[in-house]
Amino acid sequence: MLSTASHLKAVPSPPNQLEQLFRQHYDQIFRTAYRVTGNANDAEDVLQTVFLRLARRKNDLALAPNPQAYLLRAAINASLDIVRSRTINNLVPIDEITPDHISTNRNPETQQADRELRALVQSEISKLSQNSAEMFVLKYFEGYDNKEIAQMLGTSHLVVGVLLHRARAQMKKRIASVL
Repeated sequence: MLSTASHLKAVPSPPNQLEQLFRQHYDQIFRTAYRVTGNANDAEDVLQTVFLRLARRKNDLALAPNPQAYLLRAAINASLDIVRSRTINNLVPIDEITPDHISTNRNPETQQADRELRALVQSEISKLSQNSAEMFVLKYFEGYDNKEIAQMLGTSHLVVGVLLHRARAQMKKRIASVL
């Protein structure tokens, strides 16, 4: 007679909630962090920071109503912390701002101008208020529209529009004064 235990196959337990969140969102968190920090090592640090903070919460992983929005905000905030901690001399340029900011002329002079502009934009983003910086990154780096951003941040799309307008004006003024 065979024991019932020999008929049971080892069934792997389903991945825990933190692991599921990681698998579902790590790519977008890394990409967002990379766009803000301009550095793959820093983006990996952000990814690790976001999930370590969640792991420390133990069983309290309720990220309702929108886990993606929560994780994106956490990634943006952790990225901004890294950028703000750098000195001006240690800024690493962002590889992608938006397609219309990236020159198609690839001569060395244009490439250097692009690097300087990316570094300047990165620096200016870090000087925005937390909400404005989050909205700016979600809009111009991640491609969300104002209504989607408002949903993620729990505010009105009109507030998003106003804050983005102010952030753009502030950045434009500061960048113009440098150039």
